[in-house]
Amino acid sequence: MSETKTDIEIARAADLRPMGEIAAKLGIPAEALCQYGPDKAKVRLDYLQRLADRPGAKLVLVTAMTPTPAGEGKTTTTVGLGDALNRIGRRAAICLREPSLGPCFGMKGGAAGGGYAQVVPMEDINLHFTGDFHAIGAAHNLLAALLDNHLYWGNELQIDSRRITWRRVMDMNDRALRSIVSSLGGVANGFPREDGFDITVASEVMAIFCLAQDLRDLERRLGNIVVGQRRDRSPVDAAALKASGSMSVLLKDALMPNLVQTLENNPAFIHGGPFANIAHGCNSAIATKTALKLADYVVTEAGFGADLGAEKFFDIKCPKAGLAPDAAVIVATVRALKMHGGAARDQLGKEDLQALRRGMANLRRHIENVRRFGVPAVVALNRFTSDTAAEDDLVRELCREVGVEAVVCTHWAQGGAGAVELAEHVAHLCEAERYLDGRGFRPLYPSDMPLWDKMKTIATQIYGADDIIADKRVREQFAELQEQGFGHYPVCVAKTQYSFSTDPNLKGAPSHHVVPIREVRLANGAEFVVVICGDIMTMPGLPRVPAASQIRIDRNGLVEGLF
Repeated sequence: MSETKTDIEIARAADLRPMGEIAAKLGIPAEALCQYGPDKAKVRLDYLQRLADRPGAKLVLVTAMTPTPAGEGKTTTTVGLGDALNRIGRRAAICLREPSLGPCFGMKGGAAGGGYAQVVPMEDINLHFTGDFHAIGAAHNLLAALLDNHLYWGNELQIDSRRITWRRVMDMNDRALRSIVSSLGGVANGFPREDGFDITVASEVMAIFCLAQDLRDLERRLGNIVVGQRRDRSPVDAAALKASGSMSVLLKDALMPNLVQTLENNPAFIHGGPFANIAHGCNSAIATKTALKLADYVVTEAGFGADLGAEKFFDIKCPKAGLAPDAAVIVATVRALKMHGGAARDQLGKEDLQALRRGMANLRRHIENVRRFGVPAVVALNRFTSDTAAEDDLVRELCREVGVEAVVCTHWAQGGAGAVELAEHVAHLCEAERYLDGRGFRPLYPSDMPLWDKMKTIATQIYGADDIIADKRVREQFAELQEQGFGHYPVCVAKTQYSFSTDPNLKGAPSHHVVPIREVRLANGAEFVVVICGDIMTMPGLPRVPAASQIRIDRNGLVEGLF
């Protein structure tokens, strides 16, 4: 194997097995599959309804330290760990989110793992896949169209056009659409009003899609979406617009979980894709629960660092889906640790034990945060060729000081073979069932805690802040939601992924800061409250040099530039 090959070259050289063969590894019969070409399939919902829970199935969450431009490799580690667990005799499946086109053409260029720890077919997964995101965007925008159509034809529901909260979405980064004025051009086009776009992965429909238990639950949740208010401040929902039935029809096929394979021909469910910095950051509950019914080990990931993705996995997905994780893997790299310790990006390839020691403050806080939920953890040190033995030893030493093992992993270069030690450690944590205080997994806060206090608990206990702040309008929003009966909902924080604070430039483990709250949005269908902090945008923009500028079709008709 040559490490000089690109991810897409490695993926194209893969020996893909028929999907029936991959499904058979989990006991899924061929007639339960809905094939999307030779290398992708959906698992039919009627088959899923017949599955019984598998007693003793283990759920492993892969999360990470605070991301940096140096890279961490969370998806790569998830794939490598799944392959490694299969290598050591545990029947394992992995559960990932679907990539969004926005980041693929923006900064990432692809999101299907890397090196020899990938899910395939890589190009398809990154580009349209089975059309789930298009279905979600269509369902979301259908509701927007029905809403404006209702206003045009007399507004029987007496919706206050100044208090419409339902924006439109598209699956691409486009800052020009963040704030717009719609319905211009004359009387025939409706009533002009301020509007805007979010990226599809920030859509409440995406969150509902990933939390729904079945088609009936999906339609119920879609009907509960609050699109705006009347003049008396009473809410108007999608059911009042008679939208939930047609939205469900658009999502019917998409709700079937997608099944693909890793480079080592192990099963992988890839389904749903909310971002963790602006949404709840986990793959669909249907995919995860399906995998738990079919495999002995399920490895899933949550987006960005543990302060975002893992917190939402523990506080939102697990309680709503009835899940209890058995172990967590926190991905770190020497390069990222040194960057958090103040090393310049062009110096990350040089040994720097002092910067590494300083940067460990970030990883330590993530370890402490995961342990707050009663989940045993291990650090996966995703190794780069520039890392030195002294740096690896220092990370292991500093992790042991806080009671956690750090395992050096080389799955990018070696596939599952490079994560066998990690897999053995994870299996030991899961099978020993030695929780930190004997109580096992528990969310950070009780459901009956007031919304403001839930947000403050997250900020002070997870982000290291002293307090949260908000202007009078936002405080009134919190109070109004509490009075309207939504106080039992969990809080989904939208915040920069690059820092524990709301300042993306503040690295390490900042403390004694305050978290400014800019906006609060009710996601009544998803059954959580979105709290938008700092300058985070729910519609990202493209970077100065987008990945799209490097993506093209070569003379042989093959895609280049995805990585």
